Amino acid sequence: MVTVKTRKAKTMTNREFLSAIAERKEMTDELVEFAKKEIEKMDNANAKRRNTPSKKAIENEPLLAKIETELLSETGITAAEVAAVLETSVQKASSLLRTLVANGKANVSDVKVPKRGVQKSYTRVAE
Repeated sequence: MVTVKTRKAKTMTNREFLSAIAERKEMTDELVEFAKKEIEKMDNANAKRRNTPSKKAIENEPLLAKIETELLSETGITAAEVAAVLETSVQKASSLLRTLVANGKANVSDVKVPKRGVQKSYTRVAE
């Protein structure tokens, strides 16, 4: 009886392949140099991608600035209120507000909202 594997146990990535070539001593010097150059190219491409803001991050910059300058106050605002002003979804507003908290530009606390329960309230960081 012959068994056929429908899926490989592990697919080797380009990096793993090139690293294996670069580490082997019985390979020709040409192959080893090629592998090292390709790994360096991959590292440079990854570094460039890490340092470049995404398309969504660029689109969100004006919204973040508007929330920070116009909407955040010492009294607090919820994501639903921000969403109504920005004319966007509550999920998007909540994500933007969490970004401001992560950047240290806003504080978050829980508040009771009548007929809605407990919600997050975002306030401006005291300077």
